[in-house]
Amino acid sequence: MSKILVSGLCNIETTLKVNKFPIEYYPIDYPFFGIKSSVSGVAYNISKALKTLGDDVTLVSYVGNDFEGEYVLNELENSNIVCDFVKKELKETPTSIVLYDNEGKRQIYCDLKDIQDQNYDINELSKDKDILLLCNINFNRENLSKIKNKIIATDVHVLGNIYDEYNKDFMRYSNILFLSDEAINIKYEEFIMNIENEYHNDIIVLGMGKNGSMMYVKEDNKFYYVSAIDVGTIVNTVGAGDALFAGFIHYYAKGYAPLEALERATLVASHKICYNGGAVGHPTEEKVEELYRLYKKTPKWFGVFLYKKRNNFTCFLFFFVFK
Repeated sequence: MSKILVSGLCNIETTLKVNKFPIEYYPIDYPFFGIKSSVSGVAYNISKALKTLGDDVTLVSYVGNDFEGEYVLNELENSNIVCDFVKKELKETPTSIVLYDNEGKRQIYCDLKDIQDQNYDINELSKDKDILLLCNINFNRENLSKIKNKIIATDVHVLGNIYDEYNKDFMRYSNILFLSDEAINIKYEEFIMNIENEYHNDIIVLGMGKNGSMMYVKEDNKFYYVSAIDVGTIVNTVGAGDALFAGFIHYYAKGYAPLEALERATLVASHKICYNGGAVGHPTEEKVEELYRLYKKTPKWFGVFLYKKRNNFTCFLFFFVFK
C-alpha cells in the first residue's frame, strides 16, 4: 500500500447534459435526469480514485464554513478519506458547473472563491509519503521549492505555452508531469520535448482524450503511445484526466514500469467515463486487472525512439509493437 499525499481543490460540481455545442438560446429546457450535483474537484477525484485502488491517501485542501463545506467533509468521510487536513477557512466553498454533450465535449465554469489567496505548508505531512500529488493551485506553489527528496507529480491540464506564467513553477519542480492536448497547436512530440528541455521532467504524459495518451520517459529517451480502450458505454468524460493521472501514480508507486502503469491507468480512465460525475466510477485494482486480462491482446501501443543530432536536428524513428 503506497502512501500518497494529494493537495488541491475540492468543490461542489453540478453537471448538465446539453444537446450540442454551441448552445442555442432558449428560455427554458427540461433535461430530465440530466442535472446532477456532487462533490468533486481535482484533489477529491484523485483521492477517491487512489483510495478505491487501495492506497493510503492523505488529502490536503480548503473548504468554506458553510453547507457546501459540510457536504464535502461528509462525502470524504463516506469515502473513507481522512479529512483532518481539510481546513474550513474559505469565505465560501468552491463550486463548478460542467456542461457536456454526447460526443464527450465539455465546458467547465469553476468558481474558486478565495482559495487562490491561501497558503498551506505541507512539509511535515510529506515526510513519510511515497509520492506527492501537488495540484496546480496557488496554495501548493510555495511548497514546490521547499520539498526535498520526494517524487512530485502535477497535472497542469490545458497548456498551450510551455512558459505559461501560472504553471511554470509546477512544471519546473515536477518529476512526473501530466497535461492535456487541447491547447497544443504544434506536433505533440515537439511540444513535449520543449517542456523536457526547459524543465527536465522525468516523465511527461499527454492526455489526448479519445485518441489515447502519449508519454515521454527521460530514462528511456523514448516516447510511448497507449490507445484509448472502450470498456462500456461512455456517459461523461469529465474527470477522465484525473482518473488517468491517479491510475498512473498508483501503479507507478507500486513499482510498475511507466508503460505498464500507463496501460493500466488507461483502463482506470476508461472505466470511470462510463459513469456521470467527476468522482464517480473509479474501479478497484481487482477490476482493473480483470479488464487488463480481457483487453491485453488488443494492439495497444507504439513507441517512438528519439535521436538528437549534433546540428540540433531532431529525428523521430517510429516503430509499432503489437501486444
